[in-house]
Amino acid sequence: MDLQYGKLQQLFDYNFLEYTSYVIKERAIPHINDGLKPVQRRILQTLHNMDDGRFHKVANVVGTTMKLHPHGDQSIFAALVNMANKGYLIDRQGNYGNIFTGDQASAPRYIECRLSPLAREVLFNKDLTKFVDSYDGRMQEPVTLPCKIPMLLLQGIEGIAVGMATKIMPHNFCELLEAQKNILNDKDFVLYPDFLQGGLLDVSLYDHGNGKIKCRARLEEANEKTILIKDIPYTTTTQSLIDSVEKAAKSGKIKITSINDYTAEEVEIEVKLARGTYAKDTIKALYAFSDCEVSITPNLTIIKGDAPTTSTVEDVLRFSTEKLLRDLQAELEIDLARLADRLHARLLEQIFIEERIYKQIEEETSYEAVIKSVDSAFVDFTKEIGRPVTQEDIERLLEIRIKRISRFDINKQQKEIKAIRKDIRVIKKQLKDMVGHTLSYIDSLLEKYGKYYPRRTELKEFSEVSIRKVALSNLTVQYDRKEGFLGHQLKLSEEDAEFSIACSEYDRLLVLSDTGIYKIVQVTDKLFVGNDILWIGIVKKDIIFNIVYREGRENLCYVKRFNTPKFILDKEYLLFETHKRSKILLLLFGEEKSCRASLVPSSRAKSNIVEIYFEDYIIKGPAAKGKRVSTRVVRRVVDTTGKKPREVKVNLPLPGMGN
Repeated sequence: MDLQYGKLQQLFDYNFLEYTSYVIKERAIPHINDGLKPVQRRILQTLHNMDDGRFHKVANVVGTTMKLHPHGDQSIFAALVNMANKGYLIDRQGNYGNIFTGDQASAPRYIECRLSPLAREVLFNKDLTKFVDSYDGRMQEPVTLPCKIPMLLLQGIEGIAVGMATKIMPHNFCELLEAQKNILNDKDFVLYPDFLQGGLLDVSLYDHGNGKIKCRARLEEANEKTILIKDIPYTTTTQSLIDSVEKAAKSGKIKITSINDYTAEEVEIEVKLARGTYAKDTIKALYAFSDCEVSITPNLTIIKGDAPTTSTVEDVLRFSTEKLLRDLQAELEIDLARLADRLHARLLEQIFIEERIYKQIEEETSYEAVIKSVDSAFVDFTKEIGRPVTQEDIERLLEIRIKRISRFDINKQQKEIKAIRKDIRVIKKQLKDMVGHTLSYIDSLLEKYGKYYPRRTELKEFSEVSIRKVALSNLTVQYDRKEGFLGHQLKLSEEDAEFSIACSEYDRLLVLSDTGIYKIVQVTDKLFVGNDILWIGIVKKDIIFNIVYREGRENLCYVKRFNTPKFILDKEYLLFETHKRSKILLLLFGEEKSCRASLVPSSRAKSNIVEIYFEDYIIKGPAAKGKRVSTRVVRRVVDTTGKKPREVKVNLPLPGMGN
C-alpha cells in the first residue's frame, strides 16, 4: 500500500512540475528576447504571414492564429485587442473599446487589423529567426522574434503563473531608445514608467523595475465647488474611478452632489461638491479615499534562457541593446554574403558572354566535357573573379538563353557591378564600426516614429495624504456617565452627554479616568469604559498634559507634565500607582498654565497657599511620579491661568478635542 502511494505521489509531483513549467514558459511569463508572451508572438507571426498591406478581419486573424495557439479564441482575441490598444505593433480599424472608460471592443467579426509600420520594421527577419513545429506539427512558429526595440519595457505586461507572477510597467518609446544610445556611449541613464492614461507618478520608492510606485489622477480646480479629473491612474478606468468616488461619498468620507463622465478621446470627469465643502480640501480627500491615487507593486519577472528570473530595467535594456547590436551585425553579414554572391554571378555572366566562352562548348559531345571546357576557360580570369568557380556556377551559366545573350548590355552590366561593389564597401565600413551603425539605426527609428510617442505621465513626488487629517468629522461620540458607555451610536441629549466629540472613523480617542487609568480606543459604536471618566479627547501629536494629582498612600499631591503618550490600542496604562484615595485634582493642556494649591492650615507655616507654574516643571514620561507640591496635605487646587481664579473640579478639554 505504501509503495503504491509513493508511486502515485511521484506521478502527481511529476505532472504538477510539467504543468508548472508549461504555464510559466508557454503562457504567462514573457521572454527577454522579444518581450512577448507566446500568444502575442503567435498573433504577430500570423499577421506577418497574412500581411499584404491591407486590413484583415480580426475574426480571421484569430482563427488563423489558432493553428499555432492551442488555448482557444478568447485568449487570442483579448491579447490582440490589448496589443492594438497600446498603439505600437497593430494598426486597428473599428471599435476596439476604450482604455479610459473600460468599454469593451466590438465582436471580432466587426473590427479589422494589420501590422503597423513599426512592427514590420523591427520585428521580423526570417534569417535570424529559429522556427519549431507548432503544437500539432502542421506549421512552424518562431521560438522568439528578432525584435530590434526593447518591447518588454515598451509595452509592459502582466501575467500570473503557478507560484509566480510578473507585472512589468510600460515605458516611453523615445526614452528607451535614448537610454540605449547612452548604453552604447557608455553613459549612465535613468528610466521611469510612462502610461497611456497619463496622470501623475511618484517614483520615490521605485526600485529599477520593482519596488513600489504611486499613481495619481490629474485633478484640476475648475472653481471652489467643482473639480475636474483630466487624467486617470494606471490600472483604473473612468468607471472604476467614479465607482470609488461614489463609494467614498456614500460612506461619508467626502461630500459631493454629482459626478459626471464626459470622457471621449480625452478623460474629463466633473465632480460637483456639496454645500460647505470646497475643492482645495476635497482634492486631498479624493486622493486619500478613492482610486484617484493607487499604489502599484511592479515585479519584473521574465524568462531568460530557459528559466524564470527576476531582473531590473537596466539589465533588461542592456541585454536588448547587446542583442540589437548582434542582430544588426548578423543582418549586415548576411547582406554582405548575398551581395558577394550577386557580384560573383554578375562577373561570371559578364566574362561568359563578353569572352564568348559559350562558343567553346559547341564542339563538345558530352555534358561532362562541356562543364570541363567552361571551367578551363575561367582559369585565366581567376584573379578578376576573386573566388573559385563551382559546378553550380557553371550550370547556372549554361541555363542562360541565347535571346538574353544576344541582348546583353555591357554598359548596364558594368553599372550593376559598380553598384554592388559600392554596397559591399558600405557594409564593410559599417561592420568595422558596429556601435556607430547601431546608433544610426536607433536615430532613424527616433526620427521616424518618436513624434508619435510623447511622454504622457508626469513625474512628481507626492506629499503623503494623512487620512485622519482629510477625513470628515462626520461622527459624534458621546459619553453616558450614568451607564458608563462611550460611542457614536448613543443618542443622548446635551444635558445627559458628559462629553460630545465630533470626530471621524479614523480618529483615536484617549479615555482618562480620575484615578489615573487611561487607554486609547478606536472610534466605536458603543463601548463600556466605566463611570469614573475624567476626560475624553482625540489623540493628537505633542499635546502637553499638565496634571496635579493626590497620591493615595502618602496623601500628598504631585505635579507632573508629559506629552501625548505612545500606546497600544485598547491596552490600559497607569499615570500613577492606583489607590482608593488616589485621584487627579487638576488636568490642563498646553503651555503657560498655572494653578494655586490650598494647603491644610498650620500654625507654624507663613502661608497656606502654593503657586504652581507648570512651565517650571520638566516634561517627562507619563509614568513618572512627578514633583511633590508640599509636605503638607493639599485641600484643593484652583486653576489660575485665567484673569479670575476659579475652582476647577473637571478641566475644560483642549479645543478640538471634546466639548
